[in-house]
Amino acid sequence: MSDRMEQLIQEHRLIPPGSTVLCAVSGGADSVYLLHRLYCLRRELDFTLVAAHYDHRLRGAESTQDAKFVEEFVRLCCPAFLQTAAQEVGANLIATAHNASDNAETVLLHLGRGSGLRGLAGMPPKRGNLIRPLLTTSRAEIVAYLEANGVAHVEDSSNTDEGYARNRIRRQVVPVLRQLNPRLT
Repeated sequence: MSDRMEQLIQEHRLIPPGSTVLCAVSGGADSVYLLHRLYCLRRELDFTLVAAHYDHRLRGAESTQDAKFVEEFVRLCCPAFLQTAAQEVGANLIATAHNASDNAETVLLHLGRGSGLRGLAGMPPKRGNLIRPLLTTSRAEIVAYLEANGVAHVEDSSNTDEGYARNRIRRQVVPVLRQLNPRLT
């Protein structure tokens, strides 16, 4: 399952040797998976890895717990926005944990909002100094990897709040489309 991420990194030359990659870590399954996999690949691909977490303080004590989890998990918690954090640590790349499932949801969200062709293309693997090594890895693969390797993560309770359009797509539309096409993502 991890081969997809490595293949995407190599195919799009997402991480040139000698790079410093700042990994955005929320503490959720996707970002913890990304951090863990990048950590495992850092020597092989010859790059330096740094992690940053931004506590938006939107969920009170739950947000604080997420920040504590990330700090414990990576022993580094940067209270700065990603571009600023990247500059502070000298990172030339920022890795986010957008995965294949997120990309499918994004395309459906854009379709629902009446997007043109550009919006229907979804997220690119690289835009400027932002890289997305998980765009060909599904959420199910991420969770399976974490479980198989005993890697802990936190769940953001707002991900189940259907007051957000993305969550309605994720919880109502995607399951129906996946019945029509199991390889939806």
